This record gives sequence, C-alpha cells and structure tokens, in this order.
Amino acid sequence: MARADSASPEKGLLARAPSGALVLGAIASVQFGAAVATTLFQRLGPGGTVFLRLATAAIVLLVLWRPRLHLRSARELQLAALFGLVLAGMNLTFYEALHRIPLGIAVAVEFVGPLGVAVAGSRRRLDALWIALAAGGILALTRGGAHTLDGLGLLLALIAGCFWGCYILLNARLGSSFEGSTGLALAMCVAAVAALPAGVADGGAHLLEPESLALGAAVGMLSSAIPYSFEIEALRRIATPVFGVLMSIEPAMGALAGFLVLGQGLSARAVLGIAMVVTASVGASRHARAAPIAVQ
Repeated sequence: MARADSASPEKGLLARAPSGALVLGAIASVQFGAAVATTLFQRLGPGGTVFLRLATAAIVLLVLWRPRLHLRSARELQLAALFGLVLAGMNLTFYEALHRIPLGIAVAVEFVGPLGVAVAGSRRRLDALWIALAAGGILALTRGGAHTLDGLGLLLALIAGCFWGCYILLNARLGSSFEGSTGLALAMCVAAVAALPAGVADGGAHLLEPESLALGAAVGMLSSAIPYSFEIEALRRIATPVFGVLMSIEPAMGALAGFLVLGQGLSARAVLGIAMVVTASVGASRHARAAPIAVQ
C-alpha cells in the first residue's frame, strides 16, 4: 500500500472524478498544450520548450505534493527516476517531431505506442487485422499529398511512440506505488534535469525572457502537470488496455488542436489515415472494456 507524503486538495478532486473523464480531459489538455508549445519553437526551439514545460510542471507538482524522499524505498525512487527519464525522452523526441511535421500526423504516428500496449493486452487472432489497419493508416499519412513529409520527423514520432508505450506501463506501476501525484512530482524533477542540456542548447538566454517563461508555464500546465496528474489517477482504477481504448481519440484531438491553434489543415488522405489508426486502436482494445478494474 502506498504511504501518504502529504495532503493535497488535488487528491480529493481527482479521486472523485470518473476515470473516463480524467483520460479525456488529459487528452484535450496535452494536445492543445502541444499546439501552444509549437508557437514557442522559433524562439526557444523544441529543446527549450520541453525544458520549460517540464520544469514548470515539476515546480507546480512539488509545491502541491511536497514528496518526502526519506519515506521512500530505493526501489520506489528508482521507479520514479526511470519514469522521469521516459518522460524526458518522450517529450524531447515528440517536440522534435512537431518541429518537422504537422501535429495531427505526428500524434497519429506516435500512437503506435498506445496501440502496442492495447495489442499486448490481447491474445486474439483478429489483432493481426488491427495491426494491418494501423500500418495502412500510417502509410496513408506518410505517403502522397501535396508535399513530402520530413523523414526524420516521422522517425522521431515513432521513437516518441515507443516512449509513450513505456510511459503507459510505468505510469500504472507508479500510481500503485505512490500516494497521489507524489511519484509524478519526483519523476518530473528527473525529467526536467534530463532535458536541461537540450533546453540550454536550443533556448539559451531566451529561456529567461518574461514572455518565454509565461508561455512555457502555460505549456507546462496544459501538457504536463494537468494531463499527467489526470492519467496517473485514472490508471489507478482502470486496466491499461482500457486506457488504450480511451486514448484512441488522441490522434483526432491532435488534428483538431493543430487546425484550431496552428491553422494546420489536413488532406482527405491524412484524415483517412488518422481514422484508420483510431479504428485499429479501438478494435484492438475492444475486449478490454470488460476488464476488471485495477484496485490499489
């Protein structure tokens, strides 16, 4: 059983919220946060934007939860550190991808991570069909159209997807080992430190400009503090394959955020590709809707 580090008003609020609502709120928050983050790239670059995002989230979570290291075992601290490194890797590779390809396409390609988690939780022969459908969707996204997508951007999105799959699995373990978001607070500190070199290299002195700090703080809240807190609470109560089902709307939400915030339109072919990835994810995880709730 997890030990309480400190009391927080966030705990009661999140504990009472429906798990599905938490996941959907996290999806909307992180995708619109990513769209806002893209507007910072010209000034800070992807690395600088990621560092401000993670640093802001770390500060907020530390203030809210005040984790006490001496109450934690070495195994728990190692888990939080590993989760922090995965967070840093996932964010850095995804933002580098966003710097090169549209948000909706980047999210759809990155979605191989959650899709992999969903398929791993199933043992049906029909899964081969969903894998083929997802592959066809990604192919539709990456081929054809008025312009050729950046190959490095697509590769970075795929790597980010691998980190995303690890994030889902580790998040469930973190939620069962720590009270509230105390483990997340520790992990976010590790992630911010890991992202610091890239942040300084890309952002330099611009990291200290008031406008950069303000926008970075907004991105940190929208893309890290809020959605990660929501997700870690949701994963205490639902099985990871169910989480994968709920996350299936992420590519569509990314496309919507890219259109509304950045004016990134998508071709009919790209929309079809996103729909194929979403359908594959729902199909691969459909049986998990009846999975037993994971009780802490």
